[in-house]
Amino acid sequence: MAHFGVVAPAFYSHYSAMAALGAELAARGHRVTFLQQADAGAHLKNLPLGFHALGAATHPAGSLTASVRRAANPGGPLGLRRVIQDMARTTDMLCRELPPAIEALGIEFLLCDQMEAAGGLVAEAMKLPFASVANALPVNREPGIPLPVMPFAYEDSERARHIYQGSTRVYDWLMAPHAEVIEAHARRFGLGPRRALHDCLSRLVEVSQTTETFDFPRRALPAHFHHVGPLRFSTGIAGAAGTPGKQAMPPVAPGRPFVFASLGTLQGGRYGLFRRIVRACRRLDVQLLVAHCGGLDARQAQALTEAGADWVCAFAPQQEALARADAVISHAGSNTVMDAIAHRTPILGLPIAFDQPGAAARIRHAGIGLTVAPHFATPGRIASRLQRLLDEPGFAQRMAPLAEDLARAGGTPRAADIIEEALGLHRPAAHEDTPQGVASLG
Repeated sequence: MAHFGVVAPAFYSHYSAMAALGAELAARGHRVTFLQQADAGAHLKNLPLGFHALGAATHPAGSLTASVRRAANPGGPLGLRRVIQDMARTTDMLCRELPPAIEALGIEFLLCDQMEAAGGLVAEAMKLPFASVANALPVNREPGIPLPVMPFAYEDSERARHIYQGSTRVYDWLMAPHAEVIEAHARRFGLGPRRALHDCLSRLVEVSQTTETFDFPRRALPAHFHHVGPLRFSTGIAGAAGTPGKQAMPPVAPGRPFVFASLGTLQGGRYGLFRRIVRACRRLDVQLLVAHCGGLDARQAQALTEAGADWVCAFAPQQEALARADAVISHAGSNTVMDAIAHRTPILGLPIAFDQPGAAARIRHAGIGLTVAPHFATPGRIASRLQRLLDEPGFAQRMAPLAEDLARAGGTPRAADIIEEALGLHRPAAHEDTPQGVASLG
């Protein structure tokens, strides 16, 4: 069978999605090896996946923590500049060290996260077939669609298109350090001009964790782009990859609304924002489960309980919590949003960074939730929006077609089918259901 190499940012959420896809391919008999700085290997514990450490000189063991801390809370413009420089340094390291590692390991194909340009650059340079995976909102650019990091509402007008174009120019100016690295290595590899993430995508196959009905109206995605929904571990593998310390679903009392709050793995340390969420929920007399993903210490967690949270834990059973919840308060991260849609749970989005503002704009566009900027998220504003989500049935009702689309998307097995088919490794049998195969994908 084939040997896949995986190139992705060394963040837990990206590794979790790529590991689910890698584990599915491994279960089909393929060999899968992740390539990244040494610290990233910790994300793959107890999984049937290989890991090859790179960047010993530039990204030594222990250095990832500081990069993650800066990404989670860059602060002002200087902090954002450091995050972009971290991104540029990692892409530079990978572009230099991936080729000899890939050759030495005998890797035949690459799975490349859209958020790491080095994968596509190196694959093209080495003439390796590769798949691009959108684990966040797709970076594929299209006229009339704002970049995924932008908070703008969708509007089909000349005025909106001017706003989108102007914001794209500002974004590209900010990303200049990363663009210079991409451009330099593209030139060194003898490739055509490349300056941004969207220039480094596969022309063979792309899969996305989103669904078509959640995104803004797209008209220019390539024919080889496929929405497959969340990449999750199969039941058998999920046990091996389970999160240590995950709390059992708490005993939610009937008769009172139940709200689940999580800010994801990168933003789970925002104690002040959690405290405002707790105060808002206390005003409405709702039951509240807070999952901080290990971002808070024991003293902070206890303080949230004393402030009125019914349950506070590091990791909660998110699927069960969302299935039971009347609403979810989230940073609008892709994983939580997709899971909320699956369970038809209205969303109060508090977008903080990365593609979260774009996801929040799509939540509003679809009418499946409300949003408020964290800087303006006072307990009163949170409470008023949450009350609307609890009182107005339209939010959950509008989720129905999105949930149905998500249920048909196919998830990890379909993504693996699509990738195997595109790379010539698998031909679905004629009797296979369409969601699991690619015979009708065009």
